Parts: sequence; structure tokens; C-alpha cells
Amino acid sequence: MSDAIDRRILAQLARDSDLTSAALGEKVGLSASAAHRRVAQLREAGVIAGYRAILSHEARGRPSIVMVNVTLKDQRQETMAAFEREILRCPEIVECFLMSGEADYMIQVEVRRDDSYERIHRETLARLPGVTRLASHFVIREVVRRS
Repeated sequence: MSDAIDRRILAQLARDSDLTSAALGEKVGLSASAAHRRVAQLREAGVIAGYRAILSHEARGRPSIVMVNVTLKDQRQETMAAFEREILRCPEIVECFLMSGEADYMIQVEVRRDDSYERIHRETLARLPGVTRLASHFVIREVVRRS
């Protein structure tokens, strides 16, 4: 980011990526064409990585969220790489984080209404390479989502 205007542009787009160039320019004190040019420069520089529609869990048919702490048998590079390769093939796993602390990874699993966590646990998670422990935590309610 080069200046305060770019930071204001990014803050506005983070809140509402559907803003037109005219609306964005008005919010940050630029003309529509100047706002459009700045956004294009931010995209070209890789600061803006993309845009996406954030669908509700209901719209995706996946209202239940389970956070799972995963412990591997060891932390060798081969073990971790095999685990990471395999989770990319699991559509129910929507996020995965390498963690510090007791668990090696934390994954977010989304369970559709027509599916069950028991099936996902038995047929997918328990079969991931290197896994020795899974600790599941069911989300009661989402409080904040900023992305």
C-alpha cells in the first residue's frame, strides 16, 4: 500500500466489495475514475487478491460447523506434507491451520443438512494420513465473521 487513500480504499472494499467506483470514490474522496484506477493498481500489485461472494451457511446447505484439533503421529516434514495433500481432497474441510500448542492442525469442517459428522469423521477424518488424535468442537453460533 502506498498511502492513506489506498488504506481507506481497502477498508471500504473489505466492508463491501460490491461498491461501484463512483460510490467508492465518494467514500474516500476521489473521482470515480481515480478510484477505479487505484483499485486496478492495488489488484496488479497483488494487494487485492480477489473478490468473492460470501454465501450464508443455509445457502450452501451446510449449517453445522465443527472445529477439529488434529494431532499427528510426528511432525516430520513427510508426515505433515502427506496430511496437507490429502485434506485438499476433502470438500467438507473448508479451512485448515497449522497450529502451535497441543494440536498440530485445526480444521474447520462444514456438515450439510443431508450429511452427518459421524460419517465425515469415520470415512474422511479418521483416514487422513498420520492422524493419531481428533478432538471435535461443535460451533453453537457464529458471533463474528469479517472475511
